[in-house]
Amino acid sequence: MASVLILAAAGAAVAALLALRLWVVLHSQVLVPRQSLSLLVVAGSGGHTTEILRLLENLSNAYSPRHYIIADTDEMSAHKINSFELNRADRDPSTMLPEYYIHRIPRSREVQQSWLSTVLTTLYSMWVSFPLTHRVKPDLVLCNGPGTCVPICISALLLGILGIKKVIIVYVESICRVEHLSLSGKILFHLSDYFIVQWPALKEKYPKSVYLGRIV
Repeated sequence: MASVLILAAAGAAVAALLALRLWVVLHSQVLVPRQSLSLLVVAGSGGHTTEILRLLENLSNAYSPRHYIIADTDEMSAHKINSFELNRADRDPSTMLPEYYIHRIPRSREVQQSWLSTVLTTLYSMWVSFPLTHRVKPDLVLCNGPGTCVPICISALLLGILGIKKVIIVYVESICRVEHLSLSGKILFHLSDYFIVQWPALKEKYPKSVYLGRIV
């Protein structure tokens, strides 16, 4: 009985320390001046990729290198990203070769997949995502709602919790979300450093979010 109580107390202490470490990571924003920022962009299929690429059109070349994360079966997003980067290089003569990389991870959830099996596929996706995020060690993660962004953002948080690197997470809710957050948005609302919405109705419901009007 005593050993059980000791294990329970030890488990509670570890959980408390992890919770404290998570709070510190979420509330610390260490911005170090530098010439470039490594950017990790999560692209979803279809409209999500189109929206995220529109956001990137307004970013300077200081956000380099750019690492794109797509689902392993998403060939359309890979084509869009390659076209976007080539067009970006053509518009800017000072850019010799665009420095970007495309990485693939398993989908967190397929269309019409059951919620029970989604838990398992998301865990597997996160298992693959953490070594990738650890290898890239981005300064900033930018995402806008695809399910693929959840394991990536959690992996980025783990880098901070483990004391490896503080990664800034910026979540931009899709323009399609007028009154209600997406499932990814509901999960990452409390975990992101900046949570941006594009409709005033969402700003009223979530006062801690950032409303900048329509940005895509």
